[in-house]
Amino acid sequence: MQSVRDHYASHLAPIYAWMCGGVEAALTRGEAELDALGLVPHATHGAVDLGAGFGMHAIPLARRGFEVLAIDNSRELLRELRTLAAGLQVRIIDDDFLKFPAHLTGAPEVILCMGDTLPHLSDEQTVESLFAQAAAAIIPGGYFVLSFRDYTIPLEAERRFIAVKSDSDRILTCFLEYE
Repeated sequence: MQSVRDHYASHLAPIYAWMCGGVEAALTRGEAELDALGLVPHATHGAVDLGAGFGMHAIPLARRGFEVLAIDNSRELLRELRTLAAGLQVRIIDDDFLKFPAHLTGAPEVILCMGDTLPHLSDEQTVESLFAQAAAAIIPGGYFVLSFRDYTIPLEAERRFIAVKSDSDRILTCFLEYE
């Protein structure tokens, strides 16, 4: 079985922006999600985007005035983020996002882990460790924002196929296997 990093390098990274409906549509959706949360800088202006990818949330955070630590281990997606974030307060780190505390320069007021990032973690203990690290790092009254799909109830038969995205040239589906 491929590691998450290998899966992104060989399969997902080259089509990730397409999969999200294009960069501009993804940035617009990221902005709308931040609007719904009411996230604006207040205290330290520090924000961390775990699994930042090409910047769907990191760029809108920076445009709002946050100083963003964007961490991911997909070199291709981070290369795209570097281009998109030119001139913005985004510090880009190529590393496992679980190691984010080592890259902090101060206590953030916001930590995001959105999209399908959490399901890539290997086990419940790793998720709990991430939560503990976030709680220790964030300022009192700060926000730790998570989003994920609930896969706790195994899908069966044809419901295990998830249509992700399609256009006139290709179709991307996901097939879930439960161990």
